[in-house]
Amino acid sequence: MPLPLLLTLPTAQLPWARHGGRLVAPRAGCGRRIVRVRASGEAGARPPSRTQMIMDKISGGDEVGGAGGAYSYGALKRLDQICSSICQSQVDPKVPEIVTQVQGPSVDYDLGGGSEIFDVLVCGGTLGIFVATALSFKGLRVGIIERNIIKGREQEWNISRKELMEIVEVGILSEGEVEQIISSDFNPNRCGFENKGEIWVEGILNLGISPAKLVEIMKERFISSGGAIFEGKSLSSISVHDDLAVLKLSDGDCLPCRLVVDAMGNFSPIVRQIRSGRKPDGLCLVVGACARGFERNTTSDVIFSSSSVKKAGNSGVQLFWEAFPAGSGPADRTTYMFTYVDPQFGFPKLEELLEIYWDLMPEYQDVTLETLDIRRVIFGIFPTHRDSPLPAAFDRILQVGDASGIQSPVSFGGFGSLTRHLGRLSNGIYEAVSGDFLDAYSLRLLNPYMPNLSASWLFQRAMSTRPQTNVSPTFINELLYANFQSMQKLGDSVLRPFLQDVIQFGPLVKTLGLVMLSRPQILPSIFKQVGLGVILNWSGHFVMLGYYTFLSNFIDPVVRPWVESLPPRNKYQWKRYLEAWKYGAGLDYRQEE
Repeated sequence: MPLPLLLTLPTAQLPWARHGGRLVAPRAGCGRRIVRVRASGEAGARPPSRTQMIMDKISGGDEVGGAGGAYSYGALKRLDQICSSICQSQVDPKVPEIVTQVQGPSVDYDLGGGSEIFDVLVCGGTLGIFVATALSFKGLRVGIIERNIIKGREQEWNISRKELMEIVEVGILSEGEVEQIISSDFNPNRCGFENKGEIWVEGILNLGISPAKLVEIMKERFISSGGAIFEGKSLSSISVHDDLAVLKLSDGDCLPCRLVVDAMGNFSPIVRQIRSGRKPDGLCLVVGACARGFERNTTSDVIFSSSSVKKAGNSGVQLFWEAFPAGSGPADRTTYMFTYVDPQFGFPKLEELLEIYWDLMPEYQDVTLETLDIRRVIFGIFPTHRDSPLPAAFDRILQVGDASGIQSPVSFGGFGSLTRHLGRLSNGIYEAVSGDFLDAYSLRLLNPYMPNLSASWLFQRAMSTRPQTNVSPTFINELLYANFQSMQKLGDSVLRPFLQDVIQFGPLVKTLGLVMLSRPQILPSIFKQVGLGVILNWSGHFVMLGYYTFLSNFIDPVVRPWVESLPPRNKYQWKRYLEAWKYGAGLDYRQEE
């Protein structure tokens, strides 16, 4: 089946790590020093892993919030521990309750006496600042709570120009500023699968942008529009009253608001409470590094597989690569290695994947570790739940971005997903606040069921290894190449939406049909790989994808004039239905001219 690739996994979204035998590492304030890394098999006391030795020697700079903003070995170990804890059980009865519903109105002593009441408080500033700025520009009184400082990471984000222009259309970024934040621009990009053939595409993840510059622009714009920022403060609890939500912060301060926007990402404590600590249905594990010394490498990879299933830890994994030129220098390059796993069957630790990364990356990029100046290490864990997007569970609290689960379970592209939905969400939130439609039911309409997103979950399962399925170790690569080859034959109208993380009914039907006609022998392996139950569940979403396509194309034009004549609350609800049809069918995507 067609598998959109992991494109919005913009360089933006992944945390990193590094390893090596002998490497040159930058030293703060001085030149460089040579670091020799002892082989893990040496006799004597067990030495630190290559990963630890490399990360300890590299000057990683300040760590910031958001995926990919932490570079230290300690952060790597903490993330491995977090991943282990969230995957231990189906339900965790000990999950702290951050949110409490309180009957009746708020009282003065809750507000600290004369506290300013915000229209919206956004928790989590790295990506939340885009939503906050859009709402502030609409005239709402908005504040941001960030436990660190609001600052973009050093590592570039990779994105297409089309996705970046979505921010311009919202009105919070100018076209001139777009050019200022672009640090690299490259074409074409490669998609390849274990020597089976290559497909080259243009305009897909071909821009490297500076998160530091972009977030700084947003921060200045947000403050100048009247927004308030509370940095160095984390959320302790939220009391939801009939008239307000009151947020208690780590320093004891209380901030009241009409609506809380949760932009705290995949590991939001509010989301963990809503999901009762249930283990995710799938994970994407990512490791990588940005290094200098790739003089012979000029091309880039959107998705590339150089091998079949390999052993990692106690699990078998199918490894994929991404590689992009870095804007910091002509010989600089960022390489990612990622894999999809099913938590039910166990999975390797990020540190174990990093050790494999250091072993395999030199051959993949035709370099030696000894000649590389490793500048940053990246690592990340991206969980996915089949019941996504996450509906609002409380009055006056709404999840956005990764916290809402609205990103693709294949690409995990939080930034790309945010740009796609920024206009829809900012308009909807503004209407909800203005009309006081802040009950849980009204807020659920902003994170509606989207069949194209639900259908994507099957693709992640198809790219995850499962024990005792009697499927060939080369099957995943064969399936991917069959799909990409079919999409290429069908043309840009089929291939480009998939590559930009959008599933549409027509292109999906064409691709499925061509794969079944040209490779019928692959079908039994698909059933073994994903399971009959998953196929049946996916079939329901496939039918709904066709239904939403029909509703958006034929019913929307008929009912829209009637919707405009409705009373405010009914109008708000119906506008959300129309948006759900459009976005749920992938019809918000417009082909570039």
